[in-house]
Amino acid sequence: MDVTAIIMAAGEGTRMKSNHAKVSHKILGKPMICWVVDAALSAGCSRVVVVVGSHADEVRALLSGSYPADAPIECVEQTERLGTGHAVRVALEATGIDAGPVVVLNGDLPLIQADTVRSFARTVETGEAAAAVLTMTPPDPFGYGRIELDADGAVARIVEQKDCTPEQAATLTECNAGCYAFDGAQLAAHIGEIGCDNAQGEYYLPDMLEILRRAGEAVTIYHCDDYRDGLGVNSRAQLAELTAVARDRVNARLMAEGVTFIDPAQAWIGPDAKVGRDTVVWPQTHLIGACEVGEDCQLGPNTRLTDTRVGDRCSLDETVAIEAVVEDDVTCGPRAYLRPGTHLLDRAHVGTHVEIKKSTIGEGSKVPHLSYIGDTTMGAGVNVGAGSITCNYDGKNKHATVIGDRTFIGSDTMMVAPVHIGSDAITGAGGTITKDVPDGALAIERTEQRIVEGYTERRRARL
Repeated sequence: MDVTAIIMAAGEGTRMKSNHAKVSHKILGKPMICWVVDAALSAGCSRVVVVVGSHADEVRALLSGSYPADAPIECVEQTERLGTGHAVRVALEATGIDAGPVVVLNGDLPLIQADTVRSFARTVETGEAAAAVLTMTPPDPFGYGRIELDADGAVARIVEQKDCTPEQAATLTECNAGCYAFDGAQLAAHIGEIGCDNAQGEYYLPDMLEILRRAGEAVTIYHCDDYRDGLGVNSRAQLAELTAVARDRVNARLMAEGVTFIDPAQAWIGPDAKVGRDTVVWPQTHLIGACEVGEDCQLGPNTRLTDTRVGDRCSLDETVAIEAVVEDDVTCGPRAYLRPGTHLLDRAHVGTHVEIKKSTIGEGSKVPHLSYIGDTTMGAGVNVGAGSITCNYDGKNKHATVIGDRTFIGSDTMMVAPVHIGSDAITGAGGTITKDVPDGALAIERTEQRIVEGYTERRRARL
């Protein structure tokens, strides 16, 4: 099925009270517009046309940064925002779409699922219906347009909330989700007939339904079994509400796949994250972006991973990791910070208040506490004493530190890069290492201890 998706993303989103495009606001770390684009692509849409307007450059940049250049996604700008019907007309004129199923979705509909989009498009695939309305029956229908059906089950009209009589509000429970499917040929043939004779002077896409009916075409509905597919975001409060729904959906899927959640309401896992079976997710854990976590891991509490890969049997306690790679049997935390470019090899340990940046920590090596390791290649079996720092920045450039296998770095050692410390070497506590240390050598850099007897008494006398 050669389906085109037109995604409306041109609106101001004034109720968000934001300096950014409404569709750029994130749910579980992912922009709303990307949730809708993903649903369209996963549904098999061969072409995704995003209509941009307000904050057009921001939305374009967001999409180009989220998808490969060869993805079937294109942006069309609605320079004059004259309503939804006008937006679709702009999209058709810019792309030449005039055939096949066309689904029109809203960019602020992040909960819509691929199966819903796929089934929605099928309602107009055979040509029996020229258009379909996506409908739902939410627990509270207030604010939604109501669908009135005729005796044949076709759409007779849509009654907006402000026009609903008490009787209609009570009996018309089928609500308009604001999405439409069209036969592309019929849409292209009749889109120019939408007028703007209304209080707002805008071209409204729902008017297409009556236009098609007058032309003798059938207009039907597609009902969402899960009403949440049709919920949109118009405010910060709704953003929070839908984030909670998305969280519950993701966590339910992961639990069905064998992941344990101590408290599912306190774990926020992005839709693109992968978590292996028998991994335990503790409260206040966040997985953002393309995270991959293996089996039998302990995540959290208070852990945030962004675009990070974690192997099997790892424990990440109060750990923040960004674009890091963590191999098998690694322990981190509490309060560890893994910055971009960090690579922890098997059985490595990064402990309390340790920061790692653009460094490889070798197999079985340990940086237990209160240290900073940056731009470093560390061998296997290394132990770094508390309070040690690789001084990688000279005020202008970054420099590298190399530490060989089985080396012992004494507490409070300052390694001034560029410097190479060999294998099986030792640095004395409190030293500042500015020169290379050969294999098996001891490097001590400190003055001889001096004792001044009676100093305290003399000092008090001066005060």
